[in-house]
Amino acid sequence: MSVRRTSALLVDDHEVVLAGLRSLLDGERGIRIVGSARTAADAVAQAVRLRPDVVVMDVRLADGSGIDACREIRTKAPGVQVIMLSAYGDDEAVLASITAGAAGYLLKQVNGQELVRAIETVSAGQSLLDPGVTGKVLDRVKRLGANGQSDELAALSARELRVLTLVADGKTNKEIAAVLGLSDKTVKNYMSHVFEKFHLSRRAEAAALFVSRRSRPAWSS
Repeated sequence: MSVRRTSALLVDDHEVVLAGLRSLLDGERGIRIVGSARTAADAVAQAVRLRPDVVVMDVRLADGSGIDACREIRTKAPGVQVIMLSAYGDDEAVLASITAGAAGYLLKQVNGQELVRAIETVSAGQSLLDPGVTGKVLDRVKRLGANGQSDELAALSARELRVLTLVADGKTNKEIAAVLGLSDKTVKNYMSHVFEKFHLSRRAEAAALFVSRRSRPAWSS
């Protein structure tokens, strides 16, 4: 009797990293690699076409954000689970991955068995968010979401709210500036105003605040 194997799509813009991931997983009896991609656009196209159980994808890709690709994959192929890989455990990338629908976030320092377990875990429908890199962010979201101040975002101007929306979507200052036709310095000024109004010290805290409020109709416009 054959055992069903978990199908995986590997995404990284570095050929050497892709080869390394493949070598780690090729010998695993429970995993079947169905494809690989080096761009965000190709990752989305292959995920929609192949419908793998799991996509293992770098946070940053040459043609765009892996987080944006994750969001698109989860929209177009909701049955596909996504694990984000990153060389850094920064709060912003973790939070953006969570809001984009990623089921896992791992540092590239993981060993082969840890990656295998992660793939098996998310393919079974469970979330795998390494507490070593996500704990503080998740705690912050819960804390900000529980403080009961439903009208606090009314203090933001329309432009500040738009900037904060893009931050919560995982955009960098440079990307936000391009979307809104502003300079990087102007975007930084808007974020400083947001920090000041909500007594926040970190960009991720501001994004967490927005995420915890994004379902409230009073400011969804």
